[in-house]
Amino acid sequence: MTCWETFNAYAFRSIGIGENLLPKSDFTLCQQFTLIGSGLIWNVYFGALALLFGFFLATGIALAKSARSPWLRKPAEWFVFIFRGSPLFIQFFLAYEALQMLPKAGINILGLTVETSWTTRAWAGALFVLFLNTSAYAAEIFHGALRSIPKGDLEAAEAYGITGWKKFTRIQWPTMLRLAWPSYTNEAIFLFHATTLVFFSGFPAFRQMGDALYYANYFADKTFNPFVPYPIVAFYFICLTLLLTWGFNAVNRRLNRHLPSNQTSRIRLRPNLIR
Repeated sequence: MTCWETFNAYAFRSIGIGENLLPKSDFTLCQQFTLIGSGLIWNVYFGALALLFGFFLATGIALAKSARSPWLRKPAEWFVFIFRGSPLFIQFFLAYEALQMLPKAGINILGLTVETSWTTRAWAGALFVLFLNTSAYAAEIFHGALRSIPKGDLEAAEAYGITGWKKFTRIQWPTMLRLAWPSYTNEAIFLFHATTLVFFSGFPAFRQMGDALYYANYFADKTFNPFVPYPIVAFYFICLTLLLTWGFNAVNRRLNRHLPSNQTSRIRLRPNLIR
């Protein structure tokens, strides 16, 4: 089997497209690159969705932590404290055991039976844990950025008659993002790296079609040589990190485009003809 045929057969195996059976012997470098890259689709799925939904939840929790009412502030503080204070690996196992306790026949809500078996699958249960975890970390970053907004900006907005929701959308939220974005970039990178922990958690893979570490472990067990598949995983995640860094830097330049330090000045040649 040529490398192109291997790619066609295994490139999307992790999502159920292509060959059902894994190669059993004569493992080639192309097979390892292709199958581990196929598993990376799940890592991107976990990281992208958790980051997307976690961004909005983190914004709400950050606002709740800044609220004057203890009914809003205290639950937000405890949420952040619990998910930042406990290891992510333990959160995976506790969530899996808790979801296993749900009734197998489903939950009856308003006369409708809601299935619960899907919650213990990696694509749903592990995603939920990553979503809550990144929301807690990002909320703390956004909360610190909210507290770092210069009071002069808020006073100037109120002097112009900008108050309430308009002040938040035009002044506080953009400034919060501008201040928090470098730290939030690191959180996004750490989140994608943390998706490799799904393989070690109790959540089973979808039809034995797991993430990148699932296939790397398969090749390491079959060949008794971990120094090929695991560096391939590291290579893919380094490429993913570079892509994330490029994308977040582009957003950061967009957020700070109005600052003088980000405006490139033209270099003009002015020869000194007369001294």
